[in-house]
Amino acid sequence: MLDKFFKITENKSTLKIEVIAGITTFMTMVYILAVNPSILSASGMDKDAVFTATALSAVIATLIMALYAKLPFALAPGMGLNAFFAFTVVLGMGYSWEFALTAVFLEGIIFILLTIFNIRELIVNSIPLNLKHAVSVGIGLFIAFIGLKGTGLVVDNPATLVSLGDVKNPNVLVGMLGVLIIGILLTKNIKGAILIGILASTIVGIFLGVTVLPENFSIMSLPPSLEPIFFKFDFSQIFTLDMLIVLFTFLFVDMFDTVGTLVGVSSKADMLDKDGNVPRAKQALFADAIGTTFGAMLGTSTVTTYVESAAGVAEGGRTGMTSLTVAIMFAIALFFAPVFMIIPAAATAPALIIVGLFMMSPILKINFDDYTELIPAFFTIIMMPLTFSIAEGIVFGMLSFVMLKLLSGRYKEVKPIMYLITLLFIIKFLV
Repeated sequence: MLDKFFKITENKSTLKIEVIAGITTFMTMVYILAVNPSILSASGMDKDAVFTATALSAVIATLIMALYAKLPFALAPGMGLNAFFAFTVVLGMGYSWEFALTAVFLEGIIFILLTIFNIRELIVNSIPLNLKHAVSVGIGLFIAFIGLKGTGLVVDNPATLVSLGDVKNPNVLVGMLGVLIIGILLTKNIKGAILIGILASTIVGIFLGVTVLPENFSIMSLPPSLEPIFFKFDFSQIFTLDMLIVLFTFLFVDMFDTVGTLVGVSSKADMLDKDGNVPRAKQALFADAIGTTFGAMLGTSTVTTYVESAAGVAEGGRTGMTSLTVAIMFAIALFFAPVFMIIPAAATAPALIIVGLFMMSPILKINFDDYTELIPAFFTIIMMPLTFSIAEGIVFGMLSFVMLKLLSGRYKEVKPIMYLITLLFIIKFLV
């Protein structure tokens, strides 16, 4: 039944592979259950309630991705957008968290409308094929960078932006050991290599003091109540200029983070169709639009497609069965939060580093002989890790693509929608 519904065999996969892929994706993104409540609580929101909202919004959005879009992508409240919510809108601009939550709710409604009228799908399909391959490579460097920072091997440096961390630090040792374990397992073609690496690193981390087992550790607990944050909106300032600015920022970042993830991971998985388009893109975009809307009702920031989905794809996940597994895991996590919370960042970081490596292969498909294609691809790739943003990488890639084609007299190679998007990008930089 599952094989027929998700077309698992047709996609050259198996139920076992799909489930392992789903668990792997979940393990690489489960940190959001700890990080999102921590960030949003800085705005005055109830931390325990945000934990429940985070898990439930991930379940809802990922179920839609699984059962409607039938793609192996997982969703949850996005990193970066939650920081903008708490530190810029609330602490910086001085608005209440109810105001910020209202902006997220309006964003979700707008995204649903844009998806219904195929505007978001039009944007996804307008990205040139070479840039789609470049997005995959850029995301690979980006998430590998996140992984290296997660181990502490790469650290902040005021003089040089980044530098080598303390290689004797237990976190670095756990992370590098995880990379080594995953590498050996991959060499021996052992399925579930990334998941095994995460679990092995977590166990090793106990002996090195990286994996912390709390006192009075309990395996199960009831999920906290949503009451303090459920449906807490403030519509009194929806027509103000500040609301417009906040709403535009949420829309912009989420739009191109999601587009970038869908395109990049699909490219790596060879899921793009003959025209270079993401299959069932409209259904996939509905997942994050509805997820964001329901997430705001529950009491959390913008829900988006997670780049960590690449971890499951790297394990062979190709269908909605992968994302269904992720949704089930998030539902279980509601009651087994203490277990999932002990997995340290140093244990999931090796998975991100290895997946970053896997995401690099589409670089072989980029046209290196045409500079109007190569330069935009390069900007897309390099700007993602250096700006710490998938969206900014796409912006610079698309801007340079349009400018080079236009100024070299090859304007007919640019789709009309690309000119409109470029104009919006320029306006964003000027405002």
